[in-house]
Parts: sequence; C-alpha cells; structure tokens
Amino acid sequence: MNFEYFLAKRLIKGAAHKISISAPIIKIAITAIALGMIMMLVAIASGVGLKYKIREKVAAFIGHIQISNYDNNASDVSVVPVDLNQDFYPSFKDVEGVTHVQAVASKGGIIRTQETFEGILAKGVGKDYNWSGFEEYLVEGVLPDFAGKLNSQVLMSSLMANRLKLTTGDSFYAFFLKDDDVSQLPNQRKFTITGLYDSGFEEFDGVYVFTDIRHIQRMNKWREDQIGNFEVFLDDFDQLQEKSNEIYGKTLSTLDTQTIVDKYYKIFEWIGLFDFNIFLILGIVIIVSGFNMITALLVLILERTPMIGILKALGSANWSIRKVFLYNAAYLIGIGLFWGNLLGLGAIYVQHKFKVLKFPNPQEYYIDYIPVHIDVLTVILLNVGVLILCLLMLLIPSYIITKITPVKAIQFE
Repeated sequence: MNFEYFLAKRLIKGAAHKISISAPIIKIAITAIALGMIMMLVAIASGVGLKYKIREKVAAFIGHIQISNYDNNASDVSVVPVDLNQDFYPSFKDVEGVTHVQAVASKGGIIRTQETFEGILAKGVGKDYNWSGFEEYLVEGVLPDFAGKLNSQVLMSSLMANRLKLTTGDSFYAFFLKDDDVSQLPNQRKFTITGLYDSGFEEFDGVYVFTDIRHIQRMNKWREDQIGNFEVFLDDFDQLQEKSNEIYGKTLSTLDTQTIVDKYYKIFEWIGLFDFNIFLILGIVIIVSGFNMITALLVLILERTPMIGILKALGSANWSIRKVFLYNAAYLIGIGLFWGNLLGLGAIYVQHKFKVLKFPNPQEYYIDYIPVHIDVLTVILLNVGVLILCLLMLLIPSYIITKITPVKAIQFE
C-alpha cells in the first residue's frame, strides 16, 4: 500500500478536513482552478474557431492553392490562359491530401443600372466547381447551375445587391472591356440573379459575382480548353506550404503556384496573432491558479503542523510527508479541473449549437457570431499540462515541511 496516498486519502475524507479553518480557502482555490479552466477552454475554442472560420471563408473564394501561368499580372483578373488539359486535372493523384481541383477564370467589369453602377470581378466557374463552401453563406435564392448549356445565371452578394437595389430574379447588364482593343465598345452581357450570399467578408462580397466560365472564355476569345487558373483544395491546412511546394514540383515548369497565405498575407498575419493571445491567456490563468493552490497548500501545512511533527517523530522522511500534501493538492486540482471542464465544454457546446454570443461589430471579424472549435486531444493536453504545472509550482512551498522540527511541531498551536 502507498502510505502517502493512504494518508492523503484519509485527510481528504476526514470530517475535520471539511470543517477546518482551511475549508473556505480550499473552496476558493478549487473555484479559481475551475474558473481558470473555463477561461482557458473558452479562449482556445473561440480563438481557434475564429481562425478556422476565417480560413474557410478565404478558401471558399480562391481555394487553398492557385495554379496559374507565370505573368506580371498582380491582380485577380485572368490575362494569360492556362491549358485545361493537365495531368493533375480533374484529379491530383500525384499529391496526397488534395481533395479537389477546379478550373476558374476571372474578368473585371462594371454593372450598370438606371440608378447606379458598381465595379465587379466576374468569376467564371464550371460544372466542376465545389459550391459546398457557399452553401452556408446563401441567404436567398438558390446556387446557379452551370452543368448544362450556357446560361445567364449569377450568384451575387447581398451587399452588392443592396447597393445596386437588386434582388433574386432581377436581371442586369454588365460591361467588360475587350483585352485586345480597349478602344472598341465593351462586351455586354445580361445576367439574372439566382441567389444571394453573405460571407461577411466585405473585401470579397463587394466585388465577386459568380457566373458561367464560358462567358469569360468567349469574351477573352479563348478556346473551351483554356482557363484562367486552377484552384486546389487540401484536407489539412497545416500542411499548406509543404503541399504547395510538392504541387509546384509536380506541375509544368511554365506554371506557378501560390497559396492563400501568400496572396492574403495581411489577413493571415492578423489571425496569427490569435495564437499569441491564447498563449498569453493560458500563461496568466495558470500562474493565478498556481498561486491560489500555493496559498491553499501553505494553509494546509500550517493547519497540519502537529501531524507533521508526529510523522517526523515516527521516522517519516521529509519527501514522504511532502508527497502527502502534494497528493492532497492534486486531488483539489482535480476537482477544480472536473468542474471547469464540465462547465467550460458545456458552454462551448451551447455556443456551437445555438450561436448565442454575437459580435457587436461583425464587420471587423468577418463573421456575426463567435465560432468555437476544440478537439479532444487539446482538452486532454490542457488538463494534463495544468495539473503538472500547478504541482511543479507547489514543490517549492512544500519545501517548508523540511524546516519543521518534531518538538516544535508537536507543541504548535
């Protein structure tokens, strides 16, 4: 039998322990651990959830990796066509982790109504386009269908539709300059809005209009097997740069690859700060929780000074007695972690299910509610880490036991 564990267990279950002077201090320490755990879980879930959600939104518009021709064009407008007949299209079999490849083309233009006009970026997509990323952003109407014959359907953002005073079912004219001779009359196309989306990204919602890629091909005088670029989707964002390098090596020397991090580095630099904020919160909370446990441990030692003296008089080693109090402290930390996990994970589940908490200024975070995301491994590592760090912090104050002499301890009141 483990003597230290047995003694700590008797102390914990003893009635005197529950009515002692240290009882309220112990309750405060347990509450501090529980509140700290709730704060850490919420900080991780909200920070990671927001980061994942923003990444998903950017990827929904341009994919994780873009494959295009080398050119001096720094805009999103497709200038030099890419041959559609590639070894990696429609399925990238040479690189693991690629979930989808789609062909797109973009062209700048202007929508003009009787009252106003708006500059747009018409993104041409085909039957291979993955609309799953836009299904949750669809607020009105239906997604366009480009699988059949060439049609005039478009998907427009509700932001742009409000500016143009249009809605689903309305038709409008769009004008596009001719690349070969800008002095000629522009190309004119009549489109009909089949659906409205709202991603919360004003940078994208304010310009993107999704149309049939065959319109772009005809206006640019391209063949059916010529497109603007390929968009590649991955199953693991954390391997983005690694997969980008691998894809670059598997494609023709005339083709270039660019990740969404390279294309929108300012956005990803900003969401990279979320990790720093999370670690800062974790550090502060662990330190505060640790000091609360230190106070509780010192009070326990002070309260049990006569017992320490008796144990020393009976021949117990200092480390053996310290282990008794560390077992006791571990039990208290465990109670705090249990309630912290129960309440914290419960709150995260409610937010994930019902989206109770909203951003007061959603335009600054590109989303109207606070997204949450947390996995089992993170929860386990967090609990183990908090327990170990708190116990390590308690090693120093437990050293006071070595300074207690049996004679004075037995006489202590």
